[in-house]
Amino acid sequence: MAADSTDTEYINRLLNGDKNALYLLYDKYSGALYGVILRMCRDEDLAQDLLQESFIKIWQNIRNYDSEKGKFYTWAYRIAKNTSLNSLRRSSPLIQTDDLSVYENNNVQQEIKDYSDLNGILAQLEPQHQQAINLVYFKGLTHQEAHKEMNVPLGSFKSYVRQALLKLREKRAELSMFVLLINVCGYG
Repeated sequence: MAADSTDTEYINRLLNGDKNALYLLYDKYSGALYGVILRMCRDEDLAQDLLQESFIKIWQNIRNYDSEKGKFYTWAYRIAKNTSLNSLRRSSPLIQTDDLSVYENNNVQQEIKDYSDLNGILAQLEPQHQQAINLVYFKGLTHQEAHKEMNVPLGSFKSYVRQALLKLREKRAELSMFVLLINVCGYG
């Protein structure tokens, strides 16, 4: 995958310990990353802190960046997103941690959490569908980049993604029916 030539230059300088290269990358990408972080946390002060923390992680982990696997922005985006999610999980009162269930029978909720299909829906997909979903939704590649990674025509790749999403939707509907049956029958 061809990287932006200025990004390549900045990354090489960063690998050699040049902090000014980090400032240049910050100038180039901080606006876009800040927007992502702000949409996630909805707090300007926290978003600024998380942006700074994200760039510290970029500085510390630049050796892990591989231009063959994706663009620098995609890598930086994942760092910013994960940093934000970790922060929100750690401290946000907006994330529900208490059981606010309207049902008195909490065994239903426990059974649903233990239901193995809940955690294994992706594992039930065909290998090419799993790989397509992984490349696009977890590795952040575009369809154009991902079809090359899988070494299949673009049309076939898009078909894999579409088929995988349809199968995931079916599985979600099956789980919804399962939950509905548990609630209606008063399982427990």
